[in-house]
Amino acid sequence: MTEEVLGFIMFGSAIVLLLLGFPVALTLGGVALLFAYIGDYLDLFSLGFLGLYPLRIFGVMKSEALVAVPLFVFMGVMLEKSRLATQLLETMGLMFGTMRGGLGLSVVIVGTLLAASTGIVGATVVTMGLMSLPAMLKAGYSPRLSSGIICASGTLGQIIPPSIVLVLLGDILQGANEQAAQLKGELVPEPVTAIDLFAGALFPGLMLVVFYVAWVMLTAWRNPNACPALVDEAPTGERLHRRVIVTVVPPLLLIILVLGSILIGAATPTESAAVGAVGATFLAWRNQALSLPVVKEVAQATTQISSMVFIILLGASMFSLVFRGFGGDTLVEEFLSELPGGLFTAMLLVMLVIFLLGFFLDFIEIIFVVVPIVAPILIAMGLNPLWLGVMIGINLQTSFLTPPFGFSLFYLRGVAPDSVRTLDIYRGVIPFIGIQVIVLVMLSLFPQIATWLPQVLFK
Repeated sequence: MTEEVLGFIMFGSAIVLLLLGFPVALTLGGVALLFAYIGDYLDLFSLGFLGLYPLRIFGVMKSEALVAVPLFVFMGVMLEKSRLATQLLETMGLMFGTMRGGLGLSVVIVGTLLAASTGIVGATVVTMGLMSLPAMLKAGYSPRLSSGIICASGTLGQIIPPSIVLVLLGDILQGANEQAAQLKGELVPEPVTAIDLFAGALFPGLMLVVFYVAWVMLTAWRNPNACPALVDEAPTGERLHRRVIVTVVPPLLLIILVLGSILIGAATPTESAAVGAVGATFLAWRNQALSLPVVKEVAQATTQISSMVFIILLGASMFSLVFRGFGGDTLVEEFLSELPGGLFTAMLLVMLVIFLLGFFLDFIEIIFVVVPIVAPILIAMGLNPLWLGVMIGINLQTSFLTPPFGFSLFYLRGVAPDSVRTLDIYRGVIPFIGIQVIVLVMLSLFPQIATWLPQVLFK
């Protein structure tokens, strides 16, 4: 047995244990330590590699970009508790209620606003499922279309900035870019930050929204019975205008303040996340949803989610360190480099692996386990790290929708009434998965969709 083979046995063992439901962080760190000692016993691994682990922990602790994670989580959880989504959906329903498919359009728009405000997929899907699914079914919408719209709109928080996924990807890709520079013999690589990914993901995210809207309108035209109008006559007058201003403008201003300050270079993601957390608290107070129990609940949820992210990061750091100690990264590099078709085949294979792993693993696990292994190699082979990050982000978003184990499907199944069959949910997301794949293909053919805006803003 060679050290590379033992490294891939370690990788396979970790995947199997994760599929069996063992805790992610403990599984990654525990499997890595176990195989490190096995390798040392077989003279295939030097325990001296483990001496680098404290340096990795210190690198995580001093990473300013990662400070944005708990702040964005706090912002999202606080907005979830402020009844913002309920008010937005009711107002949008009044605005588009006379259109066939108008309620579906309202759900897509509200999902977009929540994505740009919270970035938490589970909370968005559950909230939209509890609010909009009963309303859509009552209005005569087909369970299949209703489920697809809610699941797809709820996952927009994965790619529309500010997104926790992009923050984590930015930190991982920065390290991958430095490793790729070493492989190519470069001394000072061009930096890749979460700010770059925010700008790069903006147009692709909005493209998804436009395609979602187009699909709902096409369905309303082809099959009016699947998405009838909500009301026969739309309300007009000063009262509706005031409601739109009071309900829609505040979250839009918060989004512009947080995202705009990042894109124009006035603030870092961490600073903007702090502003967003304060702004979300103000909106909760304005909606009379702010109280001591709510603050306590938000603080506890923020601590739990943030702790989960960082403990997984520490476990994944141990795992990737031991994997490299076994020479697994070298073997992966040789394998991808020698594939027929070169860079195109290597990228296609990596995207396919990430897509398939998304059936079973959470996006955090994929970001921390798979991306650090393959990203340096792909970047060293000539890929733009910014474009690669956006492609991975959309791919991870697609994995939330893929049956039978897409997390978004499980979130909706947990709150959907019994009249909505699981098969309806599965069939409902298929067109939206197709839209995701179309966007990925367009990005692969026209990388400027992701790279143009960062070049204009930051270069």
